[in-house]
Amino acid sequence: MSVIYFLIGLGIFVAGGFLIAFIWAVRSGQYDDDYTPSVRMLFDDYKPEADIDQNVADVKEVNKKDNVDKSNNN
Repeated sequence: MSVIYFLIGLGIFVAGGFLIAFIWAVRSGQYDDDYTPSVRMLFDDYKPEADIDQNVADVKEVNKKDNVDKSNNN
């Protein structure tokens, strides 16, 4: 029975050590992202408003055609 108490204590000690290491890493800036901001301009995910409006109009037109096709099939 004393072995169980020892292992529980050891487990709590190890878990506390990992918690302290994690808190230290967060506070020291280990998880700060220094790379992405410098290459963000290379990512091509910006769409001008005109393109977005055109895409929305295209989707509405396709949906309208699908609805007309479905009503003609009945």
